[in-house]
Amino acid sequence: MTKARRSLLSVLAVPATSALAADVVDGERLARRWCSDCHVVAPNQQTPMSEAPSFAAIARRADFNAAGVAFFLLNPHPKMPDMGLSRTAAEDLAAYIGTLK
Repeated sequence: MTKARRSLLSVLAVPATSALAADVVDGERLARRWCSDCHVVAPNQQTPMSEAPSFAAIARRADFNAAGVAFFLLNPHPKMPDMGLSRTAAEDLAAYIGTLK
């Protein structure tokens, strides 16, 4: 194996750095702004008048996947408002939901 190929493989094998990781704090801010009218988005929040699942319940689902939730948020179902989230904001929000397991 050539030195260049080994270098490329070593770069590909390195996990994403925290600079590329989702921002959980921003995700919580977004949740409180956009989602708390229908969902319980934090442990200290009172239950809203809605049948929407709490973020903790979503996070505890066996099939929870932050990437899948972020994708869902970019194309919300009819009961959800179009929040116009960027990909980064959707990833931040999904990462925050994942912290509530």
